[in-house]
Amino acid sequence: MYSKLRPYLNKVVVADAPGVATTELVPLLCDRTKLLPQYLAHYLRSPEFLNFANTVVAGAKMPRMVMSEFWAYKVPVPPLAEQCRIAALLNQAAALCAKRAETVARLDGLAQSIFTEMFGDPRANDRQWTRGKIGECISDMRGGAALEPDDFISEGFPILHKGAIKAHGEVYLDQKKKTFVDTEYAKAKSQCIVDRTFVAITLRDLVPSGPSIGLAASLLTGPYDKYLLAQGAYGFRLNHRLVTPEYFVSLSNMPTFRHVLRQNAVGSTQIHIRTPVYLEIGLPLPPIGLQQKFSASIRHLESIKTKARASAEEFEKLFASLQHSAFRGEL
Repeated sequence: MYSKLRPYLNKVVVADAPGVATTELVPLLCDRTKLLPQYLAHYLRSPEFLNFANTVVAGAKMPRMVMSEFWAYKVPVPPLAEQCRIAALLNQAAALCAKRAETVARLDGLAQSIFTEMFGDPRANDRQWTRGKIGECISDMRGGAALEPDDFISEGFPILHKGAIKAHGEVYLDQKKKTFVDTEYAKAKSQCIVDRTFVAITLRDLVPSGPSIGLAASLLTGPYDKYLLAQGAYGFRLNHRLVTPEYFVSLSNMPTFRHVLRQNAVGSTQIHIRTPVYLEIGLPLPPIGLQQKFSASIRHLESIKTKARASAEEFEKLFASLQHSAFRGEL
């Protein structure tokens, strides 16, 4: 099955049980005397086909594959024995990539485990820590600029939009998209610029359930020294006498605490938390010495994650190279 909606997401699956597909999925029944399902699935996931798919879409907000182009596309079809060999090799390589990704995911989960072990459940505050308000922990808060589509360019001053703040305290700017503005434009919006001394947080979500509300990241380890905030993303410096960046980010990313944040959100289609409301939300404030001990553990964990992530990315590159060779008969 091939997902024609947003083909850049690269959603391809070989069904292993009967089921019902939505209209966004294209069911493909292979003639097994000519084409093996596993081979076709690997080809549809390949960079070569993905590059093609991204050039034949229609629709701005909900881009879909132009199906006439899809059906006209010619797939390389070697003999069945060769298809079987290629699929087996790519299956093994994909499994190795999955293991590396699983290692990174487990390390992400370990950070929350350390938090819970040291501080308990932040929503219940079962350790009876002193409580304060978010506003008391912030010394400088900045909102995002209202950017127009024409403001975005391919190179320049990096934009930090709400979608760039990912789970587990990470910042990711998709280099395949226009995520920059002109440097002079950014200078004119200096009140919306943040640097590595800031923490960034998402207080707006386009999805009614608010899956991204409250996601936070320290910019200390981000890919750039400075960013221009876009609407929906906020940046602030913390009062380090009360809270460390690692504690605050981990707390904000905890599911139980983000549940509290979502309860304070308003709106129907685009939900958000009003700044005055956000600043009044309470949070547990363990002794700063204990927070600093936690921060040291997180920094050590982050160094391990960086190496694990680099290994995973290297395997992904090798896998892409293997795909490239496989479908050109060079394996």
